[in-house]
Amino acid sequence: MDVKGICLFFVILAVALIDSTEGKPPSKCQCKIAARERRNCGPPGISAADCRKAGCCFNASVPGIPWCFTAKPKKVKKVCPADPRIRVNCGYPGITAKECLSRRCCFRAHPAGVPWCFYRRTVEEGC
Repeated sequence: MDVKGICLFFVILAVALIDSTEGKPPSKCQCKIAARERRNCGPPGISAADCRKAGCCFNASVPGIPWCFTAKPKKVKKVCPADPRIRVNCGYPGITAKECLSRRCCFRAHPAGVPWCFYRRTVEEGC
């Protein structure tokens, strides 16, 4: 596969991942918002289920403020995966550590049989 094909593949993959997150309920971490900072995310009387289906947070414990509210954005970071089985190749046979790192990829020259130059993974940070 040539460079253009690889780039196209990753663009399609990114779009698919973005589309797959729409309408999913936010994590508990994203819903930890002070009551006074909540921004309304649904019409009056919306059910908890419909609120979460819309990708919003729901908490009816504080009267007089929005119960269905906008979630905080996910906090993510890029890390080098520890498990060699999930590495995605970022280089070519014989790539040096310096060349690999210049591509902003990870480099670990072990174990045999897996990519030594591989892409970082995006993971959600804790609360």
